[in-house]
Amino acid sequence: MNPQTLKKSEAASSNHHADIQQLIRQYGCGPVPITGVEHAFYDRHIVFDNVMSPNAVGARERFEAAARSIRDILSQRWIATEETYQREDAKRVYYLSMEFLIGRSLINNITNLLLAQLIPKFAERKDLDWHELLEEEPDAGLGNGGLGRLAACFLDSMATMQIPAMGYGLRYEYGIFKQIIQDGWQKEQPDNWLRRGDPWEVARPHEKVEVSLNCSFEVCGGSLRAVPGKESRLIGVPYDRPIVGFGGKTINTLRLWEAAAHDYFNFEEFSGGDFVGAVAETLEAESLTRVLYPDDSTSKGQGLRFVQEYFLVACSLADLIRRFRQSNDDWNLLPEKAAIQLNDTHPTMSVLELMRILLDDAELSWEKAWDLTQRTLGYTNHTLLPEALEKWPVEWFRALLPRHLEIIYEINGRLLIDVRTRYPGDEEKVQRISLIEEGETQHVRMANLAIVGSHCTNGVAAIHSRLLRTHTVKDLAEMFPERFSNKTNGVTQRRWLQMCNPTLSKLITDAIGDSWVTDLSELEKLRPLAEDRGMQDEFRHAKRCAKVAFADWLHRTTGEVVDPDSIFDCQIKRIHEYKRQLLNALRVLILYRRLRENPTLEMAPRTFFFSGKAAPAYRLAKVIIKFINNLAGTIDGDPLMRGRMKVLFLPDYCVSQAERLIPASDVSNQISTAGFEASGTSNMKFMMNGALTLGTRDGATIEMAEAAGEENFFLFGLTAEQVADSRSYYNPYWHYEHEKETRDALDMIFTNQLSCYEPGAFSPIRDALLSRGDYYMHLADLGSYLEADLLVRELYADPHAWARKALLNVASSGKFSSDRTIAEYAADIWKVEPCPVTFD
Repeated sequence: MNPQTLKKSEAASSNHHADIQQLIRQYGCGPVPITGVEHAFYDRHIVFDNVMSPNAVGARERFEAAARSIRDILSQRWIATEETYQREDAKRVYYLSMEFLIGRSLINNITNLLLAQLIPKFAERKDLDWHELLEEEPDAGLGNGGLGRLAACFLDSMATMQIPAMGYGLRYEYGIFKQIIQDGWQKEQPDNWLRRGDPWEVARPHEKVEVSLNCSFEVCGGSLRAVPGKESRLIGVPYDRPIVGFGGKTINTLRLWEAAAHDYFNFEEFSGGDFVGAVAETLEAESLTRVLYPDDSTSKGQGLRFVQEYFLVACSLADLIRRFRQSNDDWNLLPEKAAIQLNDTHPTMSVLELMRILLDDAELSWEKAWDLTQRTLGYTNHTLLPEALEKWPVEWFRALLPRHLEIIYEINGRLLIDVRTRYPGDEEKVQRISLIEEGETQHVRMANLAIVGSHCTNGVAAIHSRLLRTHTVKDLAEMFPERFSNKTNGVTQRRWLQMCNPTLSKLITDAIGDSWVTDLSELEKLRPLAEDRGMQDEFRHAKRCAKVAFADWLHRTTGEVVDPDSIFDCQIKRIHEYKRQLLNALRVLILYRRLRENPTLEMAPRTFFFSGKAAPAYRLAKVIIKFINNLAGTIDGDPLMRGRMKVLFLPDYCVSQAERLIPASDVSNQISTAGFEASGTSNMKFMMNGALTLGTRDGATIEMAEAAGEENFFLFGLTAEQVADSRSYYNPYWHYEHEKETRDALDMIFTNQLSCYEPGAFSPIRDALLSRGDYYMHLADLGSYLEADLLVRELYADPHAWARKALLNVASSGKFSSDRTIAEYAADIWKVEPCPVTFD
């Protein structure tokens, strides 16, 4: 190593903490400049973390050094945030979620620390390929879709708004899976995102939590299963990640729990030669948090998920109660100092665990414990699908958590007395409200438990909240009307506009200033500018820059070539029948057939993008992916389609991919069957990036169209009421028999023209659409979808008219910031105030 480099690194190490202290004192409430100190941080990590010459390290080591250097800058502010909350005894929000789809952290933290403009200079001085370095960070495998991404946006907003908050989740060693496409089929591979560690997280073994279970674990047939009847103790080891608020003023914490075996190790067994027996318990216990979603097609997988949910709840509640008791010895103050939000039904066992703590540990009366539990907990519902409302077998509670089952029975007994008193003689209502679903196997209805055990239940879009009250849990809503409210979802504009779309962000800031970054309602100032021809041209330029950037990235990473002058038409989300990727593919197939039959047909060049993962056990969803890929191959192999139409299924959809494709998109497909999508958040991201929505009146798309004007959307299809009303008589065969384009397209699929090498591969599509009645009404909406698509093509032929509508969409997206959503939660549900961080 160069002696001069070594000398500089040693000096940086000796003055390391003092330098950080000085930096944060000076710049703690604003941007921290890239100075010689930061260079020293980086040099120190390169040399001392790796014990290597700077000339010998690779891209991964350079990424880790950069990340740790940024963490050095924020560490003192992170400590100060926690100290301020303790000193002020502030009321805190504890956000419990099984998913946090946070994506990459380096560029996000740099953005929120206001360092983004200075990083290129740093990279130039260090001779770094900044883009290569960013690609070294994997997306954190902590989530799957909208539920987890919403949780991540909420954490960003709470930190930016200086709300005392903490996220609680599980530290999955493996994400859901890495998706590869092989012969058109989805194949799953392990997503070992922690293989090389994570420079952002900090282990806190001194704050570990012990969890007792009436079961142990064993590996059987290659999978982990719970074995009831044998008590075991797990250790929850917390790992903390910083959540940087914009400007770096507040840095909250996401605490993730990793399962470990109890500290006791059976050395006698080990030394006696029983190596497997001695270490098996440790390995099996640690497997609890190995994967994000166990395979729920088996009882073993479902059982593991059940224990995962309790593990999250038990660790998190023990930790937050410890924090509460540090400053408060009066249990009556719990709702005044803690607001626990349950992100969907997964953390619902919080109702039971908090009651257990208050009854057994605090020795409070039932009435007092129940009052405190309800006032402390809030529940967010994310689905109207009955199959997505969790129900766990009573026997599992009896075998694994017997004390919690006693509490369930007591809650339910008191609840049903109340129901019979209020609705005498209505035993059907009693059965619908009961926490226990009767049948061949008794189940605990977790959504009912969450509603009964909390003071507030909210939906996540106006239509969703209405349908939740009037259909999904109608009886409970009638019994507790004051508990139900709506909190329409939002996304953080810091990541989904400012960070991922720099050209459009600069255009907006140049036009109206930069206050939109923390107050998205400021985008309304763009509305009159949408009529300006010059602004329209600048918007078109910004959109093309994003499209060229995406096309370059796609070619560099996959070899695929797309035309940035074509319409980028996108549907990127989890693959599910109700989200109707199949409907989109049918539209593409019909458009393809039209071009084949009439090559002179005027139609702007178009690139159709699909992306999303299917649950490994969801057979039909995987068949839909196969169909899309075969359709793409057919079109790509047709010389007549060159330069006119292309279809791409992008594998392994993730946050980082979305950050590239959403800014580049012209058309956003939000085409769920009306009444099935709770809210949607990708629709909001597309809108604020200037894509026009082609969609149904479902979820938050309804509110988005109201904000921008329906004339600036391409809406089609049945409404939720029409879907419900037509259930009794809907016959998909009618569309097959009376709509020639529909029949010809389906016949092309069913006669194996798109699967000549795998005859019958698409039989499940025929079964779903015709034999089983087309439950999600693809064929009912297909004609309307094609009519709306024609309007898309006609408008795109007028570039300025298109840009005007796109700008009006951007200007109208202010309501859909997660800052607005969090402000509503804070005021209406949590009753929590900002707590500005002070730094001594």
